[in-house]
Amino acid sequence: MEFPEEVLAHIFSYLPLWDRYSASLVCKAWSQTMTHPFVWYYTEVRCESGAEGRGLPQFRRLLKLVRHLKISIRHPKEEAGRSMAVRALSYTTASESRLSALCVSCTGDFPLFYSGEDILQGIRAVFLNEDSGLSLREVDLREMPFTLNDSLVLNVARRSPGLRRLFVNNKTLVCNVTAETVRQVLALCPRLCALGAFYASLSEEVLGELLRPGRAPFSLLELFCERSDKYAHMVSDRFWEALRARHPALAVNVVLNHTLPAKMFLKILQPSLPVRELELITFTSLVTELDFAAGHYSDTLERLVLQTSAPGGQLDPALLVVAERCGRLREVHCYCVVSLRVVAAFLQHCPHLWRYTLKTTKEPHPWTCTVLK
Repeated sequence: MEFPEEVLAHIFSYLPLWDRYSASLVCKAWSQTMTHPFVWYYTEVRCESGAEGRGLPQFRRLLKLVRHLKISIRHPKEEAGRSMAVRALSYTTASESRLSALCVSCTGDFPLFYSGEDILQGIRAVFLNEDSGLSLREVDLREMPFTLNDSLVLNVARRSPGLRRLFVNNKTLVCNVTAETVRQVLALCPRLCALGAFYASLSEEVLGELLRPGRAPFSLLELFCERSDKYAHMVSDRFWEALRARHPALAVNVVLNHTLPAKMFLKILQPSLPVRELELITFTSLVTELDFAAGHYSDTLERLVLQTSAPGGQLDPALLVVAERCGRLREVHCYCVVSLRVVAAFLQHCPHLWRYTLKTTKEPHPWTCTVLK
């Protein structure tokens, strides 16, 4: 039975790189189908030891068909995987490349004292190559936990003035991207509509770029808040109110890391902040923060993550209030023991809820979430 080329291309698009290469060797028809643009539109290169790397030569030849590229480094301890990632990055500088989105992701254990300099150098080379025609619309480095600097981020913006989405909130221990760099990024990329950054890299002056006349609509701001924010200039509630008025569709995702002093939480979480996703990762009680969220984010909050060492049941009253007031919630993940009343409250008052982690007894790590059909 013969399948239409479009159907085969759709099937092949789900295959890993090496399996695509193997499938192309089956017959002439499959080999021809493998050059269909749909196969390569979204491509993930899994950089790990083994057969996957043997598909890289074909990947290089067909790179001009890739629009969205994800480079996944599964085991950074293995030099072969890191080398493969650097090679894959170098292929993106080909003159015929029409790449529009680049994501670099690292998972697994890292070598001792590994700073990721080889991977960072590979990314720098991509954006320093003036001979390539590369001009991206999206760059996502959230899952690449190496310290970024001003030079790299500015090179991304300068090479891709049409950038729409940029995420450099990669949760490293040190933020080396200054507020001035983020201001320049916003100025260089007037169509940018989504930005992920460290809170320490922002200020009212920086975000003031979004208030300029003629600025394109801005829809998403992701903030990672950590220890250095105790020295940062807080963005006032009055400013958030003005920004929200200028960009009515704005949604803000906030992660408050355990390294941030608890007293800073409510200095960052202002009433007019349009919080869509809120992650509170701490070792302290979160009753005050939950009461604040229920009081001010009931119309915007869609995802809530809590990770705390608070004794079981301590957060129950605050969680009941959140469930009753935040009816837009789609996800709730609470990594401390709660009562059956809390589970029932979220199921009753949150009609859009489709996934949750609410445990009434302790479980071995990692806790599994419940998915509602």
